[in-house]
Amino acid sequence: MSFVNYEQKGPVAILTIDRQEALNALNSQVLSDLDEAITKVEAADDVFAVILTGAGRSFVAGADIGEMVKFNSIDGKRFGVHGGGVFLRLENLAKPVIAAVNGFALGGGCELAMACDIRIASEKAKFGQPETGLGITPGFGGTQRLPRIVGVSKAMELILTAKTIGAAEAKEIGLVSAVYPPEELMDKAMELANAICANAPIAVQESKRCIRMGVQTDIATGSAFEAEAFGVTCGTEDKNEGMGAFLEKRKEKHFQNK
Repeated sequence: MSFVNYEQKGPVAILTIDRQEALNALNSQVLSDLDEAITKVEAADDVFAVILTGAGRSFVAGADIGEMVKFNSIDGKRFGVHGGGVFLRLENLAKPVIAAVNGFALGGGCELAMACDIRIASEKAKFGQPETGLGITPGFGGTQRLPRIVGVSKAMELILTAKTIGAAEAKEIGLVSAVYPPEELMDKAMELANAICANAPIAVQESKRCIRMGVQTDIATGSAFEAEAFGVTCGTEDKNEGMGAFLEKRKEKHFQNK
């Protein structure tokens, strides 16, 4: 992986996009590297949460305009399918993914952050979908995820005006859940990831699945997904451990992912 660094700290995998000479812009190779990193996370039985961030002063400044300027319609669709497919894999990863947005998250970078489950940001972070100002549409899910996260009216405003917003406004509209000083961002991301990892992995994964599936459907269908997931978790050893700890009034829990 030329442009994605993979590091593991305990049960947490840290993926860092590192193409600093281009502010971590997404070209075809970066997308392929990210796809490979997702495969590695999927295969790691000892990883239960993921942090995704960028190296240097950018999260991801967008898709690579130097590559896209040469595209015709067929090339553009192929690139959109490639990036959109990688982002869907990230979104549907069983393990929760935290975006630690350290700087520019524009275009494809904003779309990448939105494919993650939880977004926290540095005070220096900038968000936006500038594509209409470049004569194109968002291509990696921006027209789909942004309205689901911030509402249709605000998504229309951001996409159709191509404006950039700061971290404080991003928190105000619900695009990120917390904003921290730059020097605290990764520590806060690790704190959040470890809080997730302290819980039963199967219950965490099933809860993520229910939320992801539920927001795409009606509440009756979503409730059916939830009942199924509840049944699955009730048949696990970790349920016995968690409830046993509660009844025995002990703080220590020894979840086994079983």
